[in-house]
Amino acid sequence: MKRMIQALAALLLLLAPVGLAQNLIPINFQSKWFPQAQFAGYFVAQDKGFYAEEGLDVTVLDGGNVNPTVAVASGNADFGTDWVANILTQRDQGLEVVNIAQIYQTSGYRLVALKSSGIETIADMAGRKVGVWAFGNEFAAEAVFAAAGLTSNLDPTVTNPDVDAVVYAFDPSLVFPNEVDVASAMTYNELDQIIGLGYGLDTLSILDPASIGADLLEDSLFATPATLATTNFKGSGLTGAEVAQRFLRASIRGWEYAVANQDEAVQIVLSHCGDTCAGSGSRQSPLIHQTWQMAEVAKLVKPTADTHVGALDRAAFERSVKLLVEVGLIKQAYTWEQAVDPSIYDAVD
Repeated sequence: MKRMIQALAALLLLLAPVGLAQNLIPINFQSKWFPQAQFAGYFVAQDKGFYAEEGLDVTVLDGGNVNPTVAVASGNADFGTDWVANILTQRDQGLEVVNIAQIYQTSGYRLVALKSSGIETIADMAGRKVGVWAFGNEFAAEAVFAAAGLTSNLDPTVTNPDVDAVVYAFDPSLVFPNEVDVASAMTYNELDQIIGLGYGLDTLSILDPASIGADLLEDSLFATPATLATTNFKGSGLTGAEVAQRFLRASIRGWEYAVANQDEAVQIVLSHCGDTCAGSGSRQSPLIHQTWQMAEVAKLVKPTADTHVGALDRAAFERSVKLLVEVGLIKQAYTWEQAVDPSIYDAVD
């Protein structure tokens, strides 16, 4: 009898993961770019089983040339991460989405020039060629231009613009420094790629939009109101809001773990991304580039020891909205109540 009980227990133990996997709720999460340490917290939550512990089977969808806000609003993904500028610009186009958490507490967007160019401030970009991105990422540059009182050819109504904006496909090696005087760069990605091209930090002028109050919130977590209001999410018996809480709780755990265990987080990221981890144009190995990226991302996710990962900062959100309205990127000054649903974060904090 004892042997039979032991055999039955072993069988149940073997079958348990199968049953658990069958009962997990499938979630599609739309990232903003290809797999890299920018999304380390989600990959960590996936690999460490944090999502599974919440009853979720999360697939992290590649970004690349995908507009995350459009992907979520169209139903191709359940949750997504995007910059507030693109989220609100798409809302102006009629797409209904709401922020449920703010993963990056500070902005990583910079404009980079060679010191030898004589460009030392944002105002010095007048009369220069500035490299900018597309797919909603150009809004960060447009906000900087407008806040600095500079016109650009991104506005088709402007004649004789102050700045010649050159739109390119993210890779700084395509344009910098021969085709543009200034390149767009994230502190955690393209800045290191530029260094990888052979330009040391001491040779670069790194212009921070915050110096003129033109920094905007990045990497927010969002969903559609319809998803959150669902009463039976994908037949799970849970509401959309309850699923969102589970997703956010596990994601926050993933980010906290990634920030505290950066070397391990980098290895997890490397297992997901292959060649893209090296960063376009970088001469550095994927390990070196992702180690840089993880360290810089950690500064944005948790800038101080007492920062609550994912916390929604109403003042920072309202400042971003005000700037976007002032520079003409959105028409409506969306209120906190219109564009943010803090109930999800509040339920898991």
